[in-house]
Amino acid sequence: MAFSKEQKTKMMEQYQTWVEQSNAMFIVEYSGLNMTGINTIRAKTREAGGELHVIKNTLMRAVFEKKGIKLEEKLLEGSSAIGFAFNDAPALAKAFSDFAKGNEVFKVKGGYLGEQVMNAAQVKALADLPSLPVMRATLLGVLQAPAGKLVRTLAEPARGLAAVIKAHSEQPVAA
Repeated sequence: MAFSKEQKTKMMEQYQTWVEQSNAMFIVEYSGLNMTGINTIRAKTREAGGELHVIKNTLMRAVFEKKGIKLEEKLLEGSSAIGFAFNDAPALAKAFSDFAKGNEVFKVKGGYLGEQVMNAAQVKALADLPSLPVMRATLLGVLQAPAGKLVRTLAEPARGLAAVIKAHSEQPVAA
């Protein structure tokens, strides 16, 4: 389907907005995937805090060049879609990685995280990281552990004294 110059300009503006707003982008190949599969992966992408869009390779390549992003040519060949991670990049990488395991027609080709171009193996490694809420909880636990230990250490002498007083009060009085 041929697009007019005006339509292409609007598409490029939309692509540029997505690129500017995202923390990471993952390029996937979806050739042979039916609409049910596309809708499923789009739903998983939304759950991960991102969006998945089918793109026109030549227009996306022009947007990347304009932004100074240098990707390998092979990443934008064939039937390409891009997942834009607006919040949690590892969660989106995990959603794509998990979906690709059960689908031979869907594969992650590579991506872009911050200032770093990523290949498929690096995206897989990112997918293996814990999600953002899990990492926050782990960090919070690490930060709270010393304070909890200090409170227990400070309370221990008083607890010991209370135990001695209680034991003494429970002894029968000698007459």
